[in-house]
This record gives sequence, structure tokens and C-alpha cells, in this order.
Amino acid sequence: KGTVGIRFTETMKGFWSKDQLSDYQKGYDSGKTESNPFEFTLTIQTDNVDQMVEDPKHQAEIVGSVIAPGLSPEPLMVAGGTFNLFVDYDAAFNTKRMNYALPMRSETGDRFFMEGYKQIDETDGPKLWPETSTLYITLFEGENNQGKEIGKGILHIEPMDFLKQMTTMKPVNASSVKEKLEATYKFGKFFAGSLWEVYGGILKKSEYFDPNAPARKKRPLRVGAPEVYPFTTADRVNLRLTRYQGGKKGPVICSHGLGVASSIFSTDLIDTNLLEYLYAHEYDVWLLDYRASIELPASKNQSSGDEIAKYDYPAAVETVQSITGAKDVQFVVHCFGSTTWSMSMLAGLQGVRSAVCSQVSTHIVAPTLTKIKSGLHIPGFLDKAGVDSLTAYVDSESNWINKLYDKILKVYPLPYEEWCNSPVCHRISFLYSLLYEHDKLNQELHDNLHELFGIANITALEHLAELVRKKHVVTMEGEDIYMPHPERMAIPIRFISGEKNDCFLPESTKETYDWLCEANGSELYSRKVIPGYGHIDCIFGDNAVEDVFPVILEHLEETN
Repeated sequence: KGTVGIRFTETMKGFWSKDQLSDYQKGYDSGKTESNPFEFTLTIQTDNVDQMVEDPKHQAEIVGSVIAPGLSPEPLMVAGGTFNLFVDYDAAFNTKRMNYALPMRSETGDRFFMEGYKQIDETDGPKLWPETSTLYITLFEGENNQGKEIGKGILHIEPMDFLKQMTTMKPVNASSVKEKLEATYKFGKFFAGSLWEVYGGILKKSEYFDPNAPARKKRPLRVGAPEVYPFTTADRVNLRLTRYQGGKKGPVICSHGLGVASSIFSTDLIDTNLLEYLYAHEYDVWLLDYRASIELPASKNQSSGDEIAKYDYPAAVETVQSITGAKDVQFVVHCFGSTTWSMSMLAGLQGVRSAVCSQVSTHIVAPTLTKIKSGLHIPGFLDKAGVDSLTAYVDSESNWINKLYDKILKVYPLPYEEWCNSPVCHRISFLYSLLYEHDKLNQELHDNLHELFGIANITALEHLAELVRKKHVVTMEGEDIYMPHPERMAIPIRFISGEKNDCFLPESTKETYDWLCEANGSELYSRKVIPGYGHIDCIFGDNAVEDVFPVILEHLEETN
């Protein structure tokens, strides 16, 4: 069996200067002032992706072209260049480099050489994007780096070019679709780190995917290139905001529920998702992945809603304000994201202009089965038994919790019309109650629910159970520190509930609406019940673009 390789095309642009031989940044600044650009488009290829990932000494081949008027009025050709992926640079500081070596030749036969590197600090998540997209270059006369040094500078990858780069990753010598997908994912995940999960064209997350599910390719989203902004909370948890700037409205931050991620707003499994809808209406959309997001390493740690309220939302708002210069932001918050956002507001969160709260906020009215599960303190029991999380991920492990799942799911009560053959769907219903009306989901999304749902830590589930028992927001320990301050939610808020929501009954938002109207006046608040919908199908239902999204947009427009 032959080896499988990978090929991709990369475009980088920047400036350099002949007057600066010791400082890259000064070379860039001088070159920009002098209008001395440097731009390349390179195709990088290796015939063995495994060696590329595992052996830093393995060199990929580079061919392409360079536009550098300061060297030649015509494009320079690159042939015989080399690329090394993640070479150890300083082990003590967990630093690696991507090394580039480009021999260049002009049409008149003049030869030049570019030596460049990207430097990656593996411990510094917040700087992942600028590090992956910044190349420091040194230029020489002649065929290699032994010639006369003639200048330094810096190149960058623009977000749109990086998005295109991800789509150019093609396997070489693959004999099957599976080999193609595995090779592309392996290299892309290693090359771009967590950015691959955002920008990559192939969707596969081993932490919570059903291993037996077929691989698939994502459709391109009808939005511009995303900008990824990792940020760190005051208690030193690394989170992520992903920006899609459709216009000057907003900015609007979208916050997901428990056991999922911001991908519920951007999934390609429906024809038009909420991200695309708001982007088309010229909103500056920010998808928030807080510490319970299944796409973040933080989701594997224990956390309560109190920590999300205290640390995650203030840091997210501050980050968006800092980057955009906006005085305040709008929010669209769903489920546990809505509950924890409400707790944060009641604890004094600043900088919020208006919000749409989906399905639940400060008050909890749960169906009988959820009350029973909470009353029996099932999450607390599992915690004492050593179970630190529950998951919708289906695997082949035979540990006792999976056996418990199997036994419970055989007798778990669901309406006849909501039964299906998906084990992932059954686990979702056990974990959270029935989250959607099956007739509101298209078949492709239902078949790929494993892409959208994953682990939920036991502490968060314990906190959620405590809220169900107390019927309103309290701390993890049951302290009533939030509800005494309804005046802190005196901003325009629209509450939406699915008419058939069997996770949090529609009366949940009704009680919050009535409570806030009495405290702060009815002119600030509105409430809509969506006929025929359940819980999360209000976010990714097949026809939510017509039935639900206009209700969200209407409030955002009125308060923009």
C-alpha cells in the first residue's frame, strides 16, 4: 500500500525593506512606508502526510511565484523550495517553528533566496491566529542563505486567503474517500490546530463523534471569512469568539446551551442557519464558545453556571468591545446559555443593550419527568459514583455508565411519533428531555446529530438540577443571590419559547416575562411562542429561517 500525501496552496502578503537587516518589524514598517511589497502564492506538497506530521525533519516541496517589485519588475518563479512543519525551536518554552526556504529566479536569470519562519507558542492559545498567520522573512542574493543579506520583513495571511487555503488542501495518492478525509483532517488539524475546527472544510471531531458515522464534506457557508479571537477569563480559562462581520449592525453575541457548541448557530446541515441569516441582514455576528462548549478543552473540566456567569460573559463582552470599539452589544442566548447569561446580568454584567432569550431565562418550569430526575438527585448520585460527565457521543466502550445508558434508554418514555433508530438521539433525550420535534428536523441533520452534541460535565448538570428544584436561578449551593436584582435586567428583552418545548415548558419564559414586567415595566419586554416547535429546533429546525429567525431579527432591529 502506498503512502498518502497532502497538497495545499498558500498566499501571504506583506512588506520588506533593504534598509533594515536586524529587525523584522522595522523592515515591515519601512517597507510599508516605502511601498515595497512582497507577496507569494505557493503550492506545498508532501507524498507522506504521516511523516510530515510525525517527523519535523521531513521536508515538503514548494513551487510557486513571488511578486516583489523591489527584486524584479516581473514575478519571480519558485522551484525546489522546502517547508518544515513544527520544528522544535525552544523546548524550554514550548516553542516550535514552521520553516520556509524559497529559491527564487527572475525572468532575466537573477537569483534570490527567501528564508522565513512562523513561530508558534504551544502554551499560548490566545495568540494562535496571529502566530499561525505571521511569517518573518529574510532575503538574500544568490541561491541560498549563504549569499549577501539584503533585507527583512513580515508577511501575513489575510482571513479570506486563509479560508481559501483550507479549501485547497487535497490528498495525494489516496485510494478511497475515507483515506482522503483522514489525510486531510490529520494534516489540517496538526497544521492549523484549533483553527482547523473553525476554518476546515472537513468536519470531524474525535472527542465526541460517533466513530461509526460516515464522513461527510461541509457545504460552504454563505458568509465571509471568520476571524477567530481566543480570549482568557479572569480565572484563566481559555475561551473563543468567532466573528463574522456582515455589516455594522450589532455587534451581536450568540451563546449556545449545555452539551453543544456555537456550531448550533452555524451548522451547514440546514439550508440557512442563524449565522447566515443575521449576516445577510448586515449584522456583525460573534459566536461565543464558553467553558461548557464541547469544542473547547475546558468542557472536560468541572464547572457550574456560576462560573460561566461570573467570568465568561464579562470577558466576552469586554473582548468584543475592545476589538470593535462598540459601547454595548446585543445577545442571542439559548437554553443554559440563556440561564447563565441571565445570572450574569443579575450579578451586574455591563455593556449589554438588548437580548433575545430562547426557551428559558430566570425561571424554570419543567415537565414531570425532568422534575423526577432532578428530585432523585441523579447527577449528584453519578458524581459520587465517580462519573464526571455524561455524553451524547456513542462509542463501543462497555463501562458501566454505557450499560446503564442502554438499559435506561430501552424503557425511557417518549411519544410514539418521537421514536427513531438513532442511539445519539436517544441519549440526547435521556440527558436533557426531548429537545426537538422530529418533524422539524431534516433527515441529514438528524443523521448527523453526533456533530452537534457531546459531553456535559456533571457539575453543570447538578447545577441545572438545582435550578429545576428551586424553580428559578440560584447558585450551585442553592443560594438566592440573583433574583433580588431584577432592575439589572432592565433592558429590552424578547423571550421566545417553542410551543411544544418538553425540556423547559413555555411557562418558563412566561414567568420571567411577568416578573420583569412587574419589576421594570412592560414596555421593555416581549414574548413569542413559536407554534409547533420544541426546544433547540427553534435554532436548527429545517424551516426555522421562516418560522423563528424573523422573530429574533425583529427584536434585534428594533433595538439595534
